[in-house]
Parts: sequence; structure tokens; C-alpha cells
Amino acid sequence: MRTVVTGGAGFVGSHVVDALLARGDEVVVVDSLVKGKRENVAAAASLRVQDVREPLEELFDEVRPEAVFHLAAQADVRVSVERPVEDAEVNVLGTIRVLEAASRHRAQVVFSSTGGAIYGECEEPARESSELRPVSPYGMAKLAAEEYLRGYNRLQGSTHVVLRYGNVFGPRQDPHGEAGVVAIFAERILRTEPVTVFGDGEQTRDFVFVDDVVDAFVRAATRGGGLVCNIGTGRETSVNDLFSTMTAQAGVKAKPVFAPIRTGELLRSSLDVERASIQLGWRPWTDLADGTRAVLDFVGSRLD
Repeated sequence: MRTVVTGGAGFVGSHVVDALLARGDEVVVVDSLVKGKRENVAAAASLRVQDVREPLEELFDEVRPEAVFHLAAQADVRVSVERPVEDAEVNVLGTIRVLEAASRHRAQVVFSSTGGAIYGECEEPARESSELRPVSPYGMAKLAAEEYLRGYNRLQGSTHVVLRYGNVFGPRQDPHGEAGVVAIFAERILRTEPVTVFGDGEQTRDFVFVDDVVDAFVRAATRGGGLVCNIGTGRETSVNDLFSTMTAQAGVKAKPVFAPIRTGELLRSSLDVERASIQLGWRPWTDLADGTRAVLDFVGSRLD
């Protein structure tokens, strides 16, 4: 297939690019390189440096994609709280730009959304039919972008797909951002630097490994059919348990430094993935411990 991956120089996007190339696709990466890294993009892919807030029609007319994996985003909850207009410009306007350009070529769009930030607090694993209660501008913007996809599906007869995923982690994740707690922990633990935990550490997340998420993206392009699917594990892991697991794996004895919880942060989050299992034939297969070990190995290789 001829494919476009927006945000393809970023963490999850670059892994999607690798998977598409491995199956023989032609891949064009669209990335502003504000957060993405040129070295993340495989040599076999074509990189176009462009912000998704800018018109994309000319580029798409040249590429004529059959599928578009839209992962370009402003993904930092703190930034969304501090600069909600910027967050909306990237996450809402950027998505409209992608939809408009894709529509000219009847290209299938697979949209990278969020589970926790859209569902809000979860007493049990959230289903796609659960009430949507975003508590940050980031979650609000992602939900608005989802509505645009559904609206285009109704108006144009398209079958664009929404994937709401949990806390994705794995190699290449930025250890300096807000969302990448596993990468942040790995770097600080291996450097024997203090690790800050916001709140009491008992808040939970649904941590899902990047390889598993990429598999869902690739499946969704041909099997999604206008669906909204959760991509997670259905299991809650506390930040304290994550820290204990990773320090034990690294052979480090340490305690975290606790700080006040941040605005917009959830206490509990997990996703029910039964729909993805039935409709996409997808299930997560990577254990948390195997995934954190892979991150520690990756980070450690770059600290040597």
C-alpha cells in the first residue's frame, strides 16, 4: 500500500513506519520534527518535514495514499492545561487537515486517540460505550477530533478508524516528556538519579507495549471499518508497582521522591479491549515485566 504516517518520526509513529516497511508498503512520513527525531525514521521511508496544521493537499496529491496513520499530536497533558489553544490547533485543526487531504484520495485514516484522557476516572476497565468525561484540554481535543472522524464517515461514506490506547511504552520513548513515565523511570534509575512520583503513587494506568499497539494499527487499516476500539491490556498497574518492578530489574535499591499530584492527572485508568479482540483479531501479548526490561535495555545501551 501507499501510506502516509503523520508523526512518523516520533515514538509510536516510527514503530508504525517500521512495521509498514516490513510488510512492503511505500511509506511517507510527515513530521514537524518539533518532538520527533530524524534518526527515528528508517532509511527506506521518505520524510517530509511539515506541520499538520498546514495544508496537506499538495503533499497528498503527490503521494496519493491509500491509508493514512495519523499519529501527529500534542500529547502532553501539562502543555494542554497551560496552552489549550496550541493543543487544539495541533490535535483538532491538524486532524481536520489530514481528513481533508485524505478525502481527495478516498484514503483510509487510522487515528491515534487516547483512552484515559477521554474516559476520565475508571472504576473498572472502560468500554467504548462508557461515558466520556475528559478532565484535560488534551482529552477534550482528542474527543473533538474523534467526532470529526465520525462526522466525515457519515457525510462521505468513509470508514476511518479511531484507536483509543492506554499508556504506551517501549524503546525510543522520550524520557523527557510528561507521558513517558516508563522511559523517565528507566533513565533516572539507570543514572541513579532521584525519581519523582506525583501524588502517592497509587494511581493506576493501563500500560501497553508499543509492539502490541503497532499491530493494532496495522490491522485497523484493513479491518477497522469505521470502528472505535480500545487498545490496552485491561489491567491496572500502580505507579508504585511500576517503580518497584523497574528498580528490581535494574538491580537498584531506591525510593521515589513524592510530589503533589498535577492538575488533570487521573487516579485510575484501564481499558476493556474485547471489541478489538473481536473486530480486529487483536490481543496484547507483551507482559509488563518483559516490556520494562526492553526499555531498560534500550535506555542502558544509550547511556553506555
